[in-house]
Amino acid sequence: MSSGSAYRVSRASRTVSIARFSWADGTPGPYDEYVPDSHRRRGDGRLTHEIDPHDRGPQDACGVFGVWAPGEDVAKLTYYGIYALQHRGQESAGIAVSNGRQILVYKDMGLVSQVFDESTLEALKGHVAVGHARYSTTGASTWQNAQPTFRPTAEGSIALGHNGNLTNTSDLLRMVKRLPSGTGELDIHARKLEHSTNDTSLVTALLAHHPDTSLEERAIEVLPQLRGAFSFVWMDETTLYAARDPQGIRPLVLGRLERGWVVASETAALDIVGASYVREVEPGELVAVDEDGLRTRRFAEAAPKGCLFEFVYLARPDTRISNQRVHSVRVEIGRKLARAFPAEADLVIPVPESGTPSAIGYAEASGIPYGTGLVKNSYVGRTFIQPSQTIRQLGIRLKLNPLRDVIEGKRLVVVDDSIVRGNTQRALIRMLREAGAREVHVRISSPPVKWPCFYGIDFATRAELIANGLSNDEICSSIGADSLGYIGLDDLVEATTVPADDLCRACFDGVYPVALPEPEHLGKHLLESFPEQMPATLDVDGLSASLAGAGAADALERP
Repeated sequence: MSSGSAYRVSRASRTVSIARFSWADGTPGPYDEYVPDSHRRRGDGRLTHEIDPHDRGPQDACGVFGVWAPGEDVAKLTYYGIYALQHRGQESAGIAVSNGRQILVYKDMGLVSQVFDESTLEALKGHVAVGHARYSTTGASTWQNAQPTFRPTAEGSIALGHNGNLTNTSDLLRMVKRLPSGTGELDIHARKLEHSTNDTSLVTALLAHHPDTSLEERAIEVLPQLRGAFSFVWMDETTLYAARDPQGIRPLVLGRLERGWVVASETAALDIVGASYVREVEPGELVAVDEDGLRTRRFAEAAPKGCLFEFVYLARPDTRISNQRVHSVRVEIGRKLARAFPAEADLVIPVPESGTPSAIGYAEASGIPYGTGLVKNSYVGRTFIQPSQTIRQLGIRLKLNPLRDVIEGKRLVVVDDSIVRGNTQRALIRMLREAGAREVHVRISSPPVKWPCFYGIDFATRAELIANGLSNDEICSSIGADSLGYIGLDDLVEATTVPADDLCRACFDGVYPVALPEPEHLGKHLLESFPEQMPATLDVDGLSASLAGAGAADALERP
């Protein structure tokens, strides 16, 4: 048996032990684990990123990144990769690295810049890595549910990151419970462990059980049994893997480095790390990269249904989806809005940042000047502390403030990406009128959101969606606008240049491309109703091979 070793990383006055191991006979090496209670217990499913907790907009999907590149600093490449994907998930971040013999996972609650520092990244040495930035769509926002998930077995270890949301989670839990005990998974019982409650952990457990076959062959068996949306990036000690669901609902792309390969949720992450774009990972495709090069296999026939909302809001504007630049698509949406819903106005202004490209297109097509009428506080992000009741009336001003000298006396066209409950737009319009706007005409670059998403976007419940039950005129009156126009679904699809039949439009038309189970088998907190049935948390709780960093816990105390 080869022995493990432990690195110690100091951060301020805290010392964190990072455990590393290797196996030769299925027995773990020595370990030194530090998982502070503040990380193990933190979180009850409530988020702290909302300025107004009563008006939560559409929450982003996760971001995944993987790299196989001997001779490169894969930890830092992964850090910059998930940094570029930070917009997709701001609750937790993590990186797993292997040097060919051992996998080390480091993750914590908070933004990428809060979780990692120079000394931590220096300790993550290897040639293959997986990174993840999480927004929770199954399982609470807790440390136990942070990714990459990890699972050690006698055949080798697995670290996995997931973007998307599975709809047959209950079936997967039953499959995990039927796995034979003691037939491959390492029997480690150091102390009482807590349970993870996400679908990703179940997939990790299923993949990890491959006593009589390779991990790649096991993936070919497991992947066809998954339903819903998934873009997976995972690794064992020597190989990087990636797979995308047969509908390709969530994006996943392949890139080339001079000495390796990269997979990522968006092409913007490839740009940041200097990788050249090769192609999208195809729906129903499994990709593997090791010392023998890149190989691909198909585990299901492709039935493309890419997420339409990625074009509207989720993806970065500098990303390419289906060979279309997202920024260009959003500008074209603005042009179509101008033609469908003209307005007599003096100025077109965006709600930054997601409304900006469409506002540019609206101004271009309408001939109305484009201007900046709202200043955004870039430092009010997803980790902003909720205001107390005494200052709740500040509301949207914490994030946006009007430029009075620009908008006073003007008739405005205000372009935004979506309306969920309407509270934000209501407050924004009131603020603009207080700043002297004569008229406020609202234009929205997506159709009315009437249905929830079960494939990786956390919208409000259907009962809370303002467009579910109110007409456009009623919504216009409710938010206090002078007029309101939504882009039509046909126009939106046309702007993407992707055939309508190849897009998931469920949040707009209620047509779900992957069949949904009964309502009692859906929901973000499904697995939390019976956590005692979840597999032991070797996969995510840091036993021996993964740990929490100091991360966001002391973020407000740092200079």
